[in-house]
Amino acid sequence: MLKGINMFKKEKSEHGLNIVIVGCGKVGSTLVEQLSKEGHDITIIDKDSSRIQMITNMYDAMGVVGNGATYSSQVEAGIDKADLFIAVTDSDELNLLCCTVAKRVGKCVTIARVHTPEYSKEAKYLKEKLGLEMIINPELESAKVISRILYLPTAEEVSSFAHGQVEMVKIRIPEGNSLENVRIKDIGRNVTESVVICAIERNGEVFIPSGEFIIRAGDLLSFVASRKQTLSFLKNIGFKTGKVRDALIVGGGKGTYYLADQLIKAGIEVRIIELNHHTCEKLSVLLPKATIINEDGSNEETLKEAGIESVQAFIPLTGMDEENVLLSLHAKQVSKAKVVTRISRNNFKGIVENMDLGSVIYPKYITSDAIVGYVRARKNSIDSNIETLYQMFDSKAEAIEFKIENKSAITGVALADLKLKHDLLIAFINRGGEIIFPGGSDTIEVGDTVMIVTTHTGFNDVQDILA
Repeated sequence: MLKGINMFKKEKSEHGLNIVIVGCGKVGSTLVEQLSKEGHDITIIDKDSSRIQMITNMYDAMGVVGNGATYSSQVEAGIDKADLFIAVTDSDELNLLCCTVAKRVGKCVTIARVHTPEYSKEAKYLKEKLGLEMIINPELESAKVISRILYLPTAEEVSSFAHGQVEMVKIRIPEGNSLENVRIKDIGRNVTESVVICAIERNGEVFIPSGEFIIRAGDLLSFVASRKQTLSFLKNIGFKTGKVRDALIVGGGKGTYYLADQLIKAGIEVRIIELNHHTCEKLSVLLPKATIINEDGSNEETLKEAGIESVQAFIPLTGMDEENVLLSLHAKQVSKAKVVTRISRNNFKGIVENMDLGSVIYPKYITSDAIVGYVRARKNSIDSNIETLYQMFDSKAEAIEFKIENKSAITGVALADLKLKHDLLIAFINRGGEIIFPGGSDTIEVGDTVMIVTTHTGFNDVQDILA
């Protein structure tokens, strides 16, 4: 077993879990980064000793060099004491096998990452038969995120809460917009009715704004609203609404299949450029309503013939970040398309964020958010449970949706009478399907789900909102 620069493992925190992670790739390393910050005991298994050494040197984690599907490697990693087992290698079959062995050897909860469409369609069956707590598909989840953006192309990001009833939308305020140089409390009620402005990023700093906060051009503004109110709010402040008419995708991988399938079902015309002939044949069978172009998507003439200059959405989904970035920059030069750029690594995230790449998504963070949210829910108190966790503004803020399970210090009390932490906002209360954008006289009750937005991190229970 390898360990990092610390000579001994840290003492397990009071609420920490023993977690075994198989796979030291992009998702695995991101999970170690996020979960180690939250006080968990982490052991990672991978065949590549150099990857193990790198991870254990960077984070307070232990490492086992070996095959995560073998009994001996799992025993060495401490599977008998593990609370949670997460398999996130590049192989679906290996991940499922790892979890099967872990369920037989230990008494832990298991989570598997899968990519293949066939497995995703059988997720319910696999969870039931293999005893899995969660199956997560990064490509499918990323496709959902991109789809929501293309349904509302003026947005930078669109996230879903309350089982799809509420959206959190991020927009950039342009110069000359009606909100520029306006205090939040001075925005007319006809504009902000049933809309909560919950976070603003300016020059890298994130604010949970009060009514006195003045909006400036260039601000990244996140607001929460129902789907209907989202469209109304954007129209009132001068943003165009309505989904894109057509989309051009470069690359024919699994992510392309999931995205194209969703867009076609929404009535959006899809064209896909892919160089590999065999992949094109497969896509033409899986996506008979899509136009498949068997050409090199990095060729300017091919892109022009495919309609890049007039298309309303452009999404490069090649296997190379560098190519995706260059294609997005090219699209920004030659068209007015809504551009969405998928980035797998974050080595140069600061540089990427300063480029004009449209909406940028990181699949590994989408995956890790879902798993971290589940891990927090596993160690919560009995009073509430985490339904949804969303990291905002490069993890500088969080949006957390809590299910209120029992009476506590925050239930049945007017919000105005609760002593809440600073830099925190209660965005909405979901009461039996009715969405309440709360005022000071509203209360939180047992059975509600409540969404809070805060620059504090690590909340596990809704009572963490109290000062």
